[in-house]
Amino acid sequence: MSVAKAARSVGKLSPSTTAFFLCDIQERFRPLIYNTETIVNTAQYLTSMSKELSIPLIATQQYTKVFGNTLTDCFANGQTDIDELIQKNRIFEKKKFSMMTDEVQSYLDTNEEFQNRNSIVLFGIEAHVCVQQTCLDLLEQGKEVHIVCDGVSSQQKYDREMALKRMESAGAFLTTAQSLAFMLMQSAEHENFKAVSKLTVNHMKLENQFNQ
Repeated sequence: MSVAKAARSVGKLSPSTTAFFLCDIQERFRPLIYNTETIVNTAQYLTSMSKELSIPLIATQQYTKVFGNTLTDCFANGQTDIDELIQKNRIFEKKKFSMMTDEVQSYLDTNEEFQNRNSIVLFGIEAHVCVQQTCLDLLEQGKEVHIVCDGVSSQQKYDREMALKRMESAGAFLTTAQSLAFMLMQSAEHENFKAVSKLTVNHMKLENQFNQ
């Protein structure tokens, strides 16, 4: 008697089961990160997308006293959007490299909006340290992790490349911001298609340094 194999997840996404994690895109890192302007532009595209599709987002800051606050350019409305996250207690200070601190875990476990969000879209810096360790922690919890390749980087190009390979081999899905947007909508009939398409067109007008 044959036993049916459990279907392997292929990484499809739905707004109702997805959460966005913005990892440590802070002031001190801006002049240091490889292709940093693309990372910031992609972050703004993703945070705007999360609003249009009602996908909850959290952000972390690594040792803010040293590395500064989250860059306002990561959000379409700058400090206003950051203040909104702060009011919702969704920007977390940390010294642990992974985003999955006890404080973050407790928030995710007790906040209704994050219940049943088993697909995590992860972007930020540095790819080989905080992003990678967050990814592995989430995978260990049984979450599906989607790494936005044009939204993650490190100071060194080689560190970034190896981190992407490491995360993919561990089970993460690699994607791009634009691919992610259309995967989440799945159809041109989606009620937010026009709004997200407009965000996409504007984002595509910006230089993507990874295309060089």
